[in-house]
Amino acid sequence: MGAIVNTHQAEAWNGYEGGHWADHHDRYDAVNSGFNDPLLRAAAIGPADRVLDVGCGTGQVSRLAARLAPHGHVTGLDLSAPMLRRARELAAGKGLANVSFVQGDAQVHPLPADGFDVAVSRFAVMFFADPVAAFANIRRALRPDGRVAFLSLQAMERNEVGAVFGAMLRQLPGGGPAGGRAAGAGPESLADPARIHEVLGAAGFTDVVTVGVEAPQVWGRDTADAAAFLGAWGPVRHLLGGVAEPVAARAHAALAEALRPFERPGGVRLRGAGWLITATRP
Repeated sequence: MGAIVNTHQAEAWNGYEGGHWADHHDRYDAVNSGFNDPLLRAAAIGPADRVLDVGCGTGQVSRLAARLAPHGHVTGLDLSAPMLRRARELAAGKGLANVSFVQGDAQVHPLPADGFDVAVSRFAVMFFADPVAAFANIRRALRPDGRVAFLSLQAMERNEVGAVFGAMLRQLPGGGPAGGRAAGAGPESLADPARIHEVLGAAGFTDVVTVGVEAPQVWGRDTADAAAFLGAWGPVRHLLGGVAEPVAARAHAALAEALRPFERPGGVRLRGAGWLITATRP
C-alpha cells in the first residue's frame, strides 16, 4: 500500500470497523444494494470500459460493474485490507477475471493518468479527509470526457435510520455527541448539494448534477436481529462502550424499540436517502 494521509479512516477500516464489514458483507450489502441500480444506470458502463470503484469495500459494486464491462476492467480501490481480502475472495468465487483490488488512499494513490473511462462509488466519498484533493486525484485518473457516478448520504433527518439513532442518543449523557454536517470526513460531509458542487468544481469537474434517490434498507430479519446488528456496528459499539453498562443497556433498548415499527414480514426495512452525483472530466 502506498502513502496514507487519511489516517483516521485508515485506522478504523483496518481495525474493528473493517473487520465487521468484511465478516458481515452480505448484511451491509442488504442495507445498501437498493442503490446499485440507479448508481450503475448513471455510470452507463460500456462493455469495454475501464472502471474505477472508489472505496469499493467488499466489492459488490465492483463485481456488478465487471459484468457490465466484460471486455474492460474494473479496479476497486479501498483503504481496508480486511474488506479487500473479502472482495478478492468473492470475485474469485464468481469467476470474474476482469476485476482487481488495490489498497490505497484515494487522496494520494498514484492512479494511472487517463487510465479510466468512468469512476463509481457507493457511499464512500463522504469519508475523504481532503475531498478536493481526493476528487482531483480521481479526475486526473479519468480520460478526457470521462465521467463519475457517486452516491453520498443525505442528511440523517432524511434517512429513517436517523430517527432510530436519535432515540438511542437521547439515552446518553447530554444526548450523545454533537451531530450535524461536519466540515471534515463523516457520513454527512456531502449531505448538502451546494457543498457537493463546490467540492467537485474545485477539483476540476464540470457538469456536476445531484439527484435525490431513495431505497429500502434491510437491517435485519426482525427487530432483535436488526438491533443486535446495529449495536455491533463500529460507531455504535464505540459510542456505547464509552458509557456505564446500565446507560448502554437503556440506549440499546431504545434502539430496539425505535426499530420495531419498521419490522415487516421479511425483515426490518428503513427508507434510505442519498444523493446521486454525476460529473464529467473536461
